[in-house]
Amino acid sequence: MPSTKLYAAIYVVLFAFATLQFVVEQAGLLRTIYWTAFAIIIALSIVKAVLVAGWYQHLKFEPRSLTALVLIGLTAVLALTFAAAYSIT
Repeated sequence: MPSTKLYAAIYVVLFAFATLQFVVEQAGLLRTIYWTAFAIIIALSIVKAVLVAGWYQHLKFEPRSLTALVLIGLTAVLALTFAAAYSIT
């Protein structure tokens, strides 16, 4: 089982990524360079989701079949997100 220091470090990384997402959104980048800002936000969201699922939800310690099931769901969510973003522009 991971230590409390590891959980605290992951929390700090999650907080930093959430702050960076907020900065990208508030800087007006979504209006000027939409796809670049969108890609940054999606990449940060994926990293945050992997960190939360892997350590806080203990998916890292689960059987690989369960991990594959979660990845299939993540792929479906990303496909729907990209489809929705494409239809907006």
